[in-house]
Amino acid sequence: MSNLFGVQGTDSAHKTSSAEAAFELGMAYSSGSGGVPLDLVQAHRWLNVAALCGYRPALAWRAEIAAEMEGKDIVEAQRLARSTIVQIERKAA
Repeated sequence: MSNLFGVQGTDSAHKTSSAEAAFELGMAYSSGSGGVPLDLVQAHRWLNVAALCGYRPALAWRAEIAAEMEGKDIVEAQRLARSTIVQIERKAA
């Protein structure tokens, strides 16, 4: 996913920064902080994006949040994460 978040090539510092940003957004949604509402679907979505970008701390937090969610909400969060990644990659191409 070298084009994720508009990052070209294999610049791992930029890729890590983008994954960390997705992680921070997920964490904000998980607690309703940073000006965003508490929303576990959105939290799972952004933690999933961070995890797919290789940000390993997101894996544990995503699992913790998933334990508090209903199955249908997890499915929706996964759908949103896939859609987000596709949109970002298209924009970066």
